[in-house]
Amino acid sequence: MDHFVGIDLHSNNSYIAVIDTDNNRIFKKKARNNLKEILKLLNPFKDQIKGIVVESTYNWYWLVDGLIDNGYKLHLANPSAIKQYEGLKHSDDITDAFHLANLLRLGILPEGYIYPKHERPVRDLLRKRAHLVRQRTALILSFQNLVSRNLGRKMSANTIKTLNEETLEELFEDEHLLLSAKASISTIHFLKSRIIFLEKAIHKASKLKNEYKLLKTVPGIWNTLALTIMLETGSIERFKKVGNYASYCRCVQSNRLSNSKSKGKGNKRNGNKYLSWAYVEAANLAFWNYEYVQRYHQRKTSKTNSIVAIKAIAHKLARACYFIIRDQKEFEPKRVFA
Repeated sequence: MDHFVGIDLHSNNSYIAVIDTDNNRIFKKKARNNLKEILKLLNPFKDQIKGIVVESTYNWYWLVDGLIDNGYKLHLANPSAIKQYEGLKHSDDITDAFHLANLLRLGILPEGYIYPKHERPVRDLLRKRAHLVRQRTALILSFQNLVSRNLGRKMSANTIKTLNEETLEELFEDEHLLLSAKASISTIHFLKSRIIFLEKAIHKASKLKNEYKLLKTVPGIWNTLALTIMLETGSIERFKKVGNYASYCRCVQSNRLSNSKSKGKGNKRNGNKYLSWAYVEAANLAFWNYEYVQRYHQRKTSKTNSIVAIKAIAHKLARACYFIIRDQKEFEPKRVFA
């Protein structure tokens, strides 16, 4: 008889639940987050296990990879799409683990994408680069506020990037303001060097696949953004329709309407925040460098506002990239921005 396993994964322990095809509870056990210990608990049922469900928490890599390497068929549960039984009076790790196993048994488990293990480190390195870029931007904004508060003038980000300790001593007379400014500028320069170092490592380790090379024909997309889209998208075949991909990129509205009236909003955080950033960044670059994108932006702005117009451009670019990747064709401006 086939068995189905649900694992409720936490930061330091996991709860393992095993059921059969009739939803009879065969086994339950709490275990430390130790791969050898979990494999030992599953070993008596290995020949009967048809699939294992692990919830997509922040720390699933080690468990999913380890179980796959030992011959188990893994399913990654999407927690934001799973609903517990309504009216359930009590819920704990035991019920959660058995609920995951039962969803797999019934064939109605909302699944997440298990990104290929060999490509994951480079993708995560690219995410670390984005993290450092955000930190540098935060420091630049903080320095701009320091200048505005104490000197009464504005200073551009490009100017801040060229400052050094000697020029700071000319700007600030107060000792403590000078220390604050030096801390910001030295950290900005350090982050810049780390970002450049990571970019070189990323470009060395990962080359654009043939279908993704065509992304550089899209306005606003060049090497770093093309790599981000490639590594975050993964296999384009996992998206059945272009709308699924646009939704994954957070480029669609999350409104809930009934009789043309708003009844609230859905979970707008569903999807990939890195792809969302990439397409918004591409939209801004396209707006500044392509006349036909500027004309479209003007038409949208006349009806809404600039932020919504940029998001609309990002939506168009995401949809265009889906077909470019899937069909391996170059970008056609007239079809996108008619």
